[in-house]
Amino acid sequence: MKYPAIQQEHTVPLFLIGDNIRDPGNLGTILRSAVAAGCGKVLLTKGCVDVWEPKVLRAGMGAHFRIPIISNLEWEVIPNYLSSSTRVLVADPSHGGTDHSVTPPELGATGDRSWRQVEYQESDSEDEEGEFLLPLPKVGAWCYSQPWAQEQTAIVIGGETHGLSLEALLLAEKTGGQRLYIPMVPAVDSLNSAMAASVLLFEGRRQLLSMVTATNSTDRPNSSVA
Repeated sequence: MKYPAIQQEHTVPLFLIGDNIRDPGNLGTILRSAVAAGCGKVLLTKGCVDVWEPKVLRAGMGAHFRIPIISNLEWEVIPNYLSSSTRVLVADPSHGGTDHSVTPPELGATGDRSWRQVEYQESDSEDEEGEFLLPLPKVGAWCYSQPWAQEQTAIVIGGETHGLSLEALLLAEKTGGQRLYIPMVPAVDSLNSAMAASVLLFEGRRQLLSMVTATNSTDRPNSSVA
């Protein structure tokens, strides 16, 4: 598929990975935000709603025809669609204050809360009286306003029903990424995943464009006459 030239002219090295996003309205809105923020591509894992489902198309408002969307991907092939220098970050406002843990052996198990908090509660045996817990990958937490966007950056957005998968955190750890959280007032439980994606994508675009502007200013020769 050939994409509009004007879209490609305004693309930044920012990519979005959808992790088990099952709500069609959310996915369509996320795709629309990805286009508006100038993302280079969108990768969707297995478990996401069909990208061509009518409600996704309606919410996307033409986004499907303006950006490369690669769907139905297993986690082990996700790195094949990213450069080796890409750093992967995950959207997760629970910024390390809770000791989250995971029970083996299911690497693909997902949390039972919204996208904002990663919790794994499944046991490896129904007959066990106690749970054998493993620590989650060591991925630090940054506020979304900190400088996290670099030359090649990918953001993982998890679905609200199942949250982030462990594979997403493992990929973030492997690439030197972080968890990104969006501070909210205490009475608010969580943000809609599409809203959170919009906030992070446009902040990523702002940071990348600011970096380009700063580089151009540094490289510009001094035209003043001595």
